[in-house]
Amino acid sequence: MKNTTNKFAWFVFATAAISIGLYPLIYFVIDRKFGLLASKSEALLSNVFWNTGFYGHILFGGLALLIGWVQFSKKFRNTNLRRHRIIGKTYVIAAMISGTCGVCIGFYATGGLISSLGFISLGVLWLFTTYKGFMAARNKDFDLHRGYMIYSYALCFAAVTLRIWLPTLTYFFGDFTIAYRIVAWLCWVPNLIFAFFWVRRKGLLLG
Repeated sequence: MKNTTNKFAWFVFATAAISIGLYPLIYFVIDRKFGLLASKSEALLSNVFWNTGFYGHILFGGLALLIGWVQFSKKFRNTNLRRHRIIGKTYVIAAMISGTCGVCIGFYATGGLISSLGFISLGVLWLFTTYKGFMAARNKDFDLHRGYMIYSYALCFAAVTLRIWLPTLTYFFGDFTIAYRIVAWLCWVPNLIFAFFWVRRKGLLLG
């Protein structure tokens, strides 16, 4: 029974990561004035700096989300360490670009200061945990590496939890801006708490 539950949880986790990882491609096949962009002004949508940050964030963030989940499979990781390292380095590059872009566009977040602080904090923490995880691997401290990368991907997974919480909160409050201010924090803080207990359970003490 436990094995079946674990397989189902893994299936849901992988499906969510792949689906949302591919989601940014929608912006290239249909009119982009939908979803989160529907709340943006025409002036912002025509801003070159913001557009560069936005597309850098969603494309490289989507890539990180799309490939990062496979690294948590012990069987996948141990059968080919070279493949694990290649995917890992690709994830780190994608996360660093997306995180940096996310911090930049966070200053323009719908909902003002509360939303901006939430998304900027998310970006900074994603950059920090990804960098620490990468450096731990370079120093061959693999327990520390695993711990930080759990935190990193939990923050990356905010892309998934945001898309779960935002429509729910918008429906509940009847106001997109209020929902967005809340989701700017709710999309990642519970993920980080979950990661904290996961790291503790695995005995991966962070330095």
